[in-house]
Amino acid sequence: MELKDFFLEKLVQESEASRKVLERVPEGRNDWKPHEKSMPLGVLAALVASMPGWATLMVERDELNLDDPASEKFKTKPMASREELLKSLDAGVAAAKKTLEATTEADLMKPWKLRLGGYEISNKPRYVTLSESLFSHLAHHRGQLTVYLRLNEASVPAIYGPSADEQF
Repeated sequence: MELKDFFLEKLVQESEASRKVLERVPEGRNDWKPHEKSMPLGVLAALVASMPGWATLMVERDELNLDDPASEKFKTKPMASREELLKSLDAGVAAAKKTLEATTEADLMKPWKLRLGGYEISNKPRYVTLSESLFSHLAHHRGQLTVYLRLNEASVPAIYGPSADEQF
């Protein structure tokens, strides 16, 4: 199996899990957060919705320098509604599928860099960056979002296994 095929399968699996969670995000609570150090609900939900689209960025560019003012467009901003979250997810998934289908194994072996604060934070092959900084990172933030759901009295979907609210 080629790496791109693995990532395409992973994209489908993880976007389906994200959709289940995003469908339950309470509206009108974008500023809510469980602790002063926590990310607001609206930003966290928007992050989960937009992350699949990061695949396009990671495959089509050699780096992301978050110090560059042009990178401001990559900063996550809350979305007004659940419908907007789901549209963002769908658009990101569609773009990621197109990008992954067009990439090559050689492209996935090339390095990808992340820069911030004048430092090189990461410099790894694209396939490692996709695995760690996209899919594992997405699972982490989606898990956070399920805690936010619980604390807002919303039901938590079954994702990798049953939840207290839902069996498979």
